[in-house]
Amino acid sequence: MHPKDIPVDRTFDVADVAAAAQAVEQMVEVGFSGKKQGFRVLMPKEKNVAKRIGYTITTGVSTGLRKRGHPRDIKYWTYHHDDTHYGIVLASSSLADRLGL
Repeated sequence: MHPKDIPVDRTFDVADVAAAAQAVEQMVEVGFSGKKQGFRVLMPKEKNVAKRIGYTITTGVSTGLRKRGHPRDIKYWTYHHDDTHYGIVLASSSLADRLGL
């Protein structure tokens, strides 16, 4: 299964770190535990920008879940979404296990 095929509740199209921080807040608010879908983040294929956004997303979600006392048992996959975007899919590990990932 390719990360593009993982069911997602919402897709965030972020262009900078500020937008990534807003996406993190929304993902943490909804949470991951017990969900049948994950979240997708699309970011521009500018290497340095994508690295900063990816770092903001992954560390921000982990930190946000910890601060709220939610389980941080999530998995994520980074991939080439299309010609102009990289993608990150984040999902609970239980969803990943159900999908055989």
